[in-house]
Amino acid sequence: MAQYSAEIDGVFVALADPTRRGVIRCLGRGPTSVGDLAREFPMTLPSFMKHVRTLEANGLIRTVKVGRVRTCVLNRDRLALVDDWLGEQRRIWEERTDRLERLVTDPKEKHQSTTPS
Repeated sequence: MAQYSAEIDGVFVALADPTRRGVIRCLGRGPTSVGDLAREFPMTLPSFMKHVRTLEANGLIRTVKVGRVRTCVLNRDRLALVDDWLGEQRRIWEERTDRLERLVTDPKEKHQSTTPS
């Protein structure tokens, strides 16, 4: 569980920045060179590379260098961690709201919840 928590924490930290989310959005269309990606963001290449390294360190992208061109590829499996986490949170909150709805609408539930055990 601690391993999973550290992984998901890293993914959320990486996705917290709008530039990095923009990179993920661009890579959703397909692999792209670092140079082409960098042109879409108003910053210097060294600053942009920090974002690329953060995404790569957290497993959201991988880079491949062929000659002088470094290409970024989205790791869709890593994004599945976010989807799984959000699905679990959604399930938990739906169960809570279902219980609340039963408590509010079912007279038996009201009686049982106020009767001491």
